[in-house]
Amino acid sequence: MNTAEATERLLEAAEDLFYTQGVQSVGMDAVRARSGVSLKRLYQVFPSKDDLVAAYLNKRDERWRRSLRDFVSARGDDPLAVFDWLHAWFSEPGFRGCAFVNSFGEFGTPAPGVAAAIQHHKDEVRGYLRTLVGEEAPADQLFSLMEGATVLAAINSDPGEALVARAAAETLLAARGAVVGG
Repeated sequence: MNTAEATERLLEAAEDLFYTQGVQSVGMDAVRARSGVSLKRLYQVFPSKDDLVAAYLNKRDERWRRSLRDFVSARGDDPLAVFDWLHAWFSEPGFRGCAFVNSFGEFGTPAPGVAAAIQHHKDEVRGYLRTLVGEEAPADQLFSLMEGATVLAAINSDPGEALVARAAAETLLAARGAVVGG
């Protein structure tokens, strides 16, 4: 098995295990067993668990943001479509909230690479919202609505939190004259 294949298998196993069971409760041996990659190869690819966690978060970030962008783009870059995408995500079987918030909460003070992956994701999502609405203040407010809806949907097991946040976003954007669609 080449390094690229081993990396992909390890990241797929890590994502499944870390997201469903939590980063702290999953050991490297469980990732090795799920991936079918030898322990020696695992540590060649990811010398530490922190390295694996950071790589998992970076991979998840890319996939998550691509899915969001594609969904919103297909709806004319309407910023309210962000909340429709959230509703679909919250409705997926196995939804457990934001992997980045969950990881941060588990670590308290995460390792530098993990902290950087978490901060990068949040900065990129906020930046994307700024491109949709063209202003910093409403984008930051939409970001807070997204984050709050995600946490509440996970806690309450209620995808409808996205619709509550969407209604608030619609009110916010209408008040600022920034509604693209509706």
